[in-house]
Amino acid sequence: MEKVILNTKTFNVFCDESCHLLNDHQEVMVIGATWCPDSITKKISRDIRAIKVKHGLSEEFEIKWTKVSKSKVEFYLELVDYFFANQALRFRAVIVPHKSRLDHNRFNQDHNTFYYKICFYLLKNIIENQSLYRVYFDIKDTLGIERIEKLRRVLHNSGYDFNRDSIQRIQHIRSHEVQQLQIADLFIGALGYLHRGLNTNEGKLQIIEKIRFYTNRDLLRSTLPTERKFNVFVWESR
Repeated sequence: MEKVILNTKTFNVFCDESCHLLNDHQEVMVIGATWCPDSITKKISRDIRAIKVKHGLSEEFEIKWTKVSKSKVEFYLELVDYFFANQALRFRAVIVPHKSRLDHNRFNQDHNTFYYKICFYLLKNIIENQSLYRVYFDIKDTLGIERIEKLRRVLHNSGYDFNRDSIQRIQHIRSHEVQQLQIADLFIGALGYLHRGLNTNEGKLQIIEKIRFYTNRDLLRSTLPTERKFNVFVWESR
């Protein structure tokens, strides 16, 4: 039975990742999460499905950065509008801009251990005392059950940041079933596209500019750690 702490909110955190493997020939790694109170998670899902239908798409259409095109740009722009208009819906990303510069030997680690560290950096600015969190990762063959359990132990053992009561669960989900996870895919895709210096897809550029408009940031540098709506941390190797 899950332990209940009185006078708390429960939040659902939906995590996704892009180009996190060491030898995938991509220099930029992004891991990000959207999160919202559990009490309105279903309402947000209904709202996003309604936006899909409004633009002539099926409720089951999967929002993905790789699907962004000029023909569907109005749909994706409205999703961005919705995110920034909904005060309860938030996003955070950690960007590793230069994977080739990682020196794992220096820090006595392998790339999997580094991945856990980046997950820690992602979640540490999300999880707060006196709240409960359910953390969900997109199910991928690169993050099996064993790695989920390892991540759970890493988070629980990081004394001053997390305790065993705060994180109720960490588990896999399927992105095509969860609207908030699809929004995370959209935003980490936008950040990865920007940090790779790409500029050939007009629709994608419009989305990036819309996010820049709302955040009043260039998105190439870290936001303040206290930024709660759209938080970006650009990780640099030492």
